[in-house]
Amino acid sequence: MSGALRTDQRIWRQAATVVLAAGWKHPGAAASSSLPPAEGFRVLFLQRSKNQKFVPGAHVFPGGVLDAADRSADWLHLFAPHHAPPRFGLGPAPPQRASFPVLSFSRPEGPGGDAAALPDDVALRICAIRETFEESGVLLLRRRSAGQIPESRGSTPEPDCALEPPPDVSTWRTRVRGDARHFLDLCAHLDCTPNIWALHDWSGWLTPFTGEKRHRFDTNFFVCCLREPPRIQIDLAEVVDYKWSSPSEATESFLSKEIWLAPPQFYEIRRLEKFASLSNLHKFCLEYALEGAEKWLPIICVTADGIIQLYPGDELYLEDSDFIEKVLPTKKKTEEIMKEGKKLHRLVQHHSHYYSIHVTIQSKGKHIYPRNYVVNKSHL
Repeated sequence: MSGALRTDQRIWRQAATVVLAAGWKHPGAAASSSLPPAEGFRVLFLQRSKNQKFVPGAHVFPGGVLDAADRSADWLHLFAPHHAPPRFGLGPAPPQRASFPVLSFSRPEGPGGDAAALPDDVALRICAIRETFEESGVLLLRRRSAGQIPESRGSTPEPDCALEPPPDVSTWRTRVRGDARHFLDLCAHLDCTPNIWALHDWSGWLTPFTGEKRHRFDTNFFVCCLREPPRIQIDLAEVVDYKWSSPSEATESFLSKEIWLAPPQFYEIRRLEKFASLSNLHKFCLEYALEGAEKWLPIICVTADGIIQLYPGDELYLEDSDFIEKVLPTKKKTEEIMKEGKKLHRLVQHHSHYYSIHVTIQSKGKHIYPRNYVVNKSHL
């Protein structure tokens, strides 16, 4: 029993996050230790306040919930005259991938109807850029005077740079945090547009059912490659600290309990570990854009002694609407389930800081699965 799901706006909320990957010329900790050489780029992690309702205290990528202002038709005049609907210079639309479940969201109408409002792939990029500014002070903007990006290319050919923030950045951030509509005012004030062309589709995650009555998110993950790390000014409200880490360093920091990562973030950094340099990552993003990103709803398998997150392609994964608001229970222990499995795509949660990732399935097209990681039993 699979297919479309009745959308309940009280449960599902659209959101966007961006993996900021920056070139790094300074030797990292891993370069002078017994660890493998660190990747040639670093990723920005923001530590959420422990007062936050969603993943308190976690280290996350910048991002947040889509606001009506992010898809407002008022953006049209700012993108003009160089970029216009339907794709705003993003290049050819990637093919639609069948996903489970299929969520459909109502769209607020702008003047002239739906055609005047921004499409999802533009609005979600604006959301990610706005939230990045609110949380870290980084402005992923592009001067309007820079002209048009050719539609056939749909993205910058080389890693970009963040815009230097204005002297009154703190005042603007306070205004934007209070009302997302002020982000358009800031862009107009700086004569810039959100640099939607620097954000590349990477993945999509739907919050799995955990039994708790709370919002669940349909989150698009983007990657933005920057030539150098921008200056970070955290808001000290939602975000209390930040960290630039290579993917391998982030893995070690998580396992040493220096930071805590939710399963999607751990999964994604294991994917990022497969790229040795920023240029390799950027090149992959440009090529991958033509295929479209995978979007998944993990199914939670509750074993006799632990939790396994199942992803599409795993032999236990079922595209059944019952598991949208239920878990998959079993009386077997985690180790027994793992020994029985052959076709695997799963993350085992042994403990809050000990995850194992097992992938034996073949990738589709250019999609890259994460590096396998098996926790040493001495840690359990």
